[in-house]
Amino acid sequence: LHLVALNFPLSGDMRADFQCFRQAQLAGLTSTYRAFLSSHLQDLATVVRKTDRHHLPVVNLQGQTLFSNWESIFDGNGGQFNIHVPIYSFDGRNVMTDSSWPQKIIWHGSAANGIRLVSSYCEAWHTADMGAMGQASPLNTGKLLDQKVYSCNNQFVVLCIENSFVS
Repeated sequence: LHLVALNFPLSGDMRADFQCFRQAQLAGLTSTYRAFLSSHLQDLATVVRKTDRHHLPVVNLQGQTLFSNWESIFDGNGGQFNIHVPIYSFDGRNVMTDSSWPQKIIWHGSAANGIRLVSSYCEAWHTADMGAMGQASPLNTGKLLDQKVYSCNNQFVVLCIENSFVS
């Protein structure tokens, strides 16, 4: 399952699932991609199909392993990953080194177990209001689910996950 960043940072008012779908298509990827976000309809932990959560590794765009499987992201240690394995955007840039993402922080809107935090997901990702808050994680912590709260007017990295494997 590929974990890929959108080609540009977004504030809390986003159509992230559509952006993931569109940018994956434009990159020539045939699988379905969903935003790595909890939403008003779904917890982050359940975005990937149940049949693909245990046996498939989560890899970057180059096929390098970030997690042994989807479930391991939600094992309680905040989605710890090797910061030396790059996370690439759909157009092939490393989000950790490219200046297009000045803030190396990802939106997620979730508790460490992947369950949505209704008070911290930018009103279901529909507002960039400075007074609204969203849960996010600084990538330099080596965690995808670090528990930090930021104003929704910030423009952060948005990740997309291949939610069903197509061979």
